[in-house]
This record gives sequence, structure tokens and C-alpha cells, in this order.
Amino acid sequence: MKPITTLSLFDGKSCGRIALDRAGVKQDKYYACEIDPFAMKVSKANYPDIIQLGNVKDLTWNDSTLHAHLRPKIDLLIGGSPCQGFSFAGNHNVPDFDDPRSKLFFEFVRLMDETKPKWFLLENVRMKQESQDIISRYLGVQPVMINSNLVSAQNRKRLYWTNIPFTMPEDRGIMLKDIIEDGLTDRDKSHCLDANYFKGGNLKSYFEKHRRQLVFSQDGMCHVGDADLKGHDAIKRVYHPQGKAPTLTTMQGGHREPKISIGNLKWRKLSCLECERLQTVPEGYTAHVSNTQRYKMLGNGWTVDVVAHIFKNIGETNGKKQLELF
Repeated sequence: MKPITTLSLFDGKSCGRIALDRAGVKQDKYYACEIDPFAMKVSKANYPDIIQLGNVKDLTWNDSTLHAHLRPKIDLLIGGSPCQGFSFAGNHNVPDFDDPRSKLFFEFVRLMDETKPKWFLLENVRMKQESQDIISRYLGVQPVMINSNLVSAQNRKRLYWTNIPFTMPEDRGIMLKDIIEDGLTDRDKSHCLDANYFKGGNLKSYFEKHRRQLVFSQDGMCHVGDADLKGHDAIKRVYHPQGKAPTLTTMQGGHREPKISIGNLKWRKLSCLECERLQTVPEGYTAHVSNTQRYKMLGNGWTVDVVAHIFKNIGETNGKKQLELF
């Protein structure tokens, strides 16, 4: 297959480019629309050949006044339009498409019409069925939900609209304990990363709201026994700081949550390197900016290996609509 030309909207730190490389899809040119200077700095440091086009709202592909290199034939159009307006965690007093961030989806639709790519892929968060149906009508395909936990140690359910046919990724069996640099974990898979992870977390929100993954100190938390419960070993574990006699605290949820003796429990948030591993981004890829910006862009970005799995099928289709495989 000859090299292809890609246009990536809302490109962020260029996860799409990493995924294409990982899938073995050679690039002729990779164009990117992005306005975050920190994300662009990371992209440029790793891929100096990426052609940055600025704000997607200012881009008109068929404008004859543009330089010729800005009007090539686009083979692949990709993007993950800002999700805050769609997310279940957002402001539900505002209709999804009245949110200015959600309206950026229509820039994807506009440029899809202008560029008429052979293949396309749009990623977004889980959302209300009404909003999902609107996107599907515009794109002409139904989304497939994929949980990143199949290819990484993170629970991260996302919707993918694409005309590239693919089957579900196989479960690689990667656990959180496999990717942390040190310490102990109380679960097999991490909570979903978000752009606010840099703010850290606390024990109360972690155990009660299941937010912002924590890692516990090897010295401050150790497995001291198993509760007398039926089910998977993970729900039986009892931990206690410094290995003292267990004081059992069972969280709500049918014994599914970890049983922890809080005491002097020592904890930390995931490191930037660990977050890169959760998102299957090359280690050190985001190291060109501050840790705060690294956390933000990793929380906003794609799980690369999910997208790479889809891209592996480029070339095996002539742009036909996605097969009903699920």
C-alpha cells in the first residue's frame, strides 16, 4: 500500500500519528489542526514533519487562495472533538450541541464534506443516546464502544465512528500492577484518566466516587489477609498500613470495592510515565513540557493501541461502511 495523507482535527499531541506508525501505515503527509501550544510542542518534538494548520475553524480546504500544499487529496480524516459538552460528567442543564465545545463536531462534518476522505475515524466519550444518534446520522455509521482495558491497564470506554472495518481487540491481560513503577494497587485496572488528573486526589473521593487512581506505598500498605467472601480473589484482599492487624472497612457495592484499613495509609497519584503507559503512549513522549501539561494532554488523549488496532485494517477496505460485526 502506498503512503497515505492524513488530516487530524483536534490533534492534541498527535496520538493519531503514533497509532498510524504503530499500525504500519506509512504517511506521505500528516496535517494537524490544534491550538494548544503545549500539545503542539510535544508533537513537534516527536514528529517535526507534521504540518500544523492552526485552528480548525479557520481552515477551508477548498479555498483556492490557499497554497497548493494545503489542498492535497486527503485519504484519512481523524479527530476526537472536545468531549466536555457530551460527557455524562458535564453540565446537563445545557443541551449537548448548545455547548460551544460540542459544536466543534460540526467542523469535522464540514471538513469531511470538503475533503471527501476514503477513510475516517471520530472518537468521543459515552453520551446520551440522543446525541449519539445525531452524530451517527451525520457520519452515516453507528459507533462501536471499546474499553481501553482490552489493550492497557485502564478502564476507559470510548465510542468510535469509522468506516474502517475491524473486529474487537483481544484482551492482552495487562494489569495496573504491571505498569506502576513502585508501590501497590488495590484493583486490576486503573480508573479512567481525565484532563484534571494533575490536581491529584484524596482517599475519600477515590474510594467513594471511584475517581483519580491512587497508588499506595509499599511501606504504607500491605496485603495482610483475605476476607471470607465468595468471588474473585481481588474482592477478598484486606490491606492495612505497615502490616498491622487488619481493621476492615468495606465500601459499598456488593463487596466489590477494596477492603482497606485507612489508618496512616500512604498514597500517591500516578506518575506521568505511568499515565503514558496507561494510554499506551511511548515512554517519555510527553516529557517536553511541565508535568501539569503532561497530565492534561494524557487525560485528553487517545489510548493509542485501540486506534492502532483499527488503523491496521486500512488498505483492506475501499472506504466501505463499517461492517456490522458487533
